[in-house]
Amino acid sequence: MLDYIIIVLLIITIILLIINLFKKNDNSEIIKYLGDYQKEITKDLGDFKYDFSKSLMDDFNKLNDSMESKLYEINGVINDRLDKSFASTNKTFNSVLERLTKIDDAQKNIDSLSKDIVNLQSVLTDKKTRGTFGEVNLNYILTSIFGEKRDVYDIQHKLSNGYQVDAFIYGAEPIKNISIDSKFPLENYQRMTDRSIDKNIRIKYEKLFEIDVKKHIDDIHDKYILPPETSNQAIMFVPAEAIFAELNAYHEDLIRYAYSKHVWICSPTTLMATLSTMAMILKNIERDKYSKIIHEELNKLGIEFARYKDRWDKLSKSIDTVSSEVKDIHTTTDKITKRFMIISNADVKKISNNSDNS
Repeated sequence: MLDYIIIVLLIITIILLIINLFKKNDNSEIIKYLGDYQKEITKDLGDFKYDFSKSLMDDFNKLNDSMESKLYEINGVINDRLDKSFASTNKTFNSVLERLTKIDDAQKNIDSLSKDIVNLQSVLTDKKTRGTFGEVNLNYILTSIFGEKRDVYDIQHKLSNGYQVDAFIYGAEPIKNISIDSKFPLENYQRMTDRSIDKNIRIKYEKLFEIDVKKHIDDIHDKYILPPETSNQAIMFVPAEAIFAELNAYHEDLIRYAYSKHVWICSPTTLMATLSTMAMILKNIERDKYSKIIHEELNKLGIEFARYKDRWDKLSKSIDTVSSEVKDIHTTTDKITKRFMIISNADVKKISNNSDNS
């Protein structure tokens, strides 16, 4: 910037000199002076051009070196970030592949489960297979609670009236024997909950569903409540939680009707809770029964121990008497022994003295 200022000042100076020379009207001197000054200007311009080119070249080299250094530094940072980004991307990619593998496995399980559900639906469409499904489910629950103790429960138990109940619990007082029968009112339930069917038609199926449930309650009451062979109540097992929830949420009249018939409706969950409570009560009854037996045996043992003590006291007295008599006999024996020793030694004087002392 300073070089440009110097050049401008030189040009202004030249112009002023030219003006002064023209004022003096000396053309030869002007020409001479201009010639000399032209040489100086040419020399100065040459020097300026050289210095400017050199300075410009130096600045350009410095700028180039600086740019190369910065580019190298930026390149290193970019490579480092790219490496980190590649590592992170590779990790994410591997994680995605792992998740995709798990999703693929889950999809296979879902497909398998879908087939099982389809098979289950095809099974549940038949009344006989539905009954078998309920009985198997009931048997599984009984085994889970009571184990294989057939003295506690029985499967497919035949009552004295000729009817066969799905399960029969042997209970002591005050529970008594309880009948459990599996019922699965599915068809009309599925129709009344199908939203694709017209509402009025669903209401019709709802009424049919209520009729089905009432019929099951009546059957259990009439067939499986048989005092004194059974208690005055029985359990209706519904092997579907959805149907049980439907009954308790929207059909209170059916629940009340079941209560009036002494029939308790249970789902798999509530049946497990009910049977667990019964198992605990039966264990307590059994424990109380054995406690009574133990108490009776302890009383008998107490009587025998009292007899033992009396006899031991008598024996002890006898032993004391015998012991006293043994001591007396021992004293007499000592005296006899001493006399025999005196006699044996033939000490007549001592014999006479001992006789006097005796």
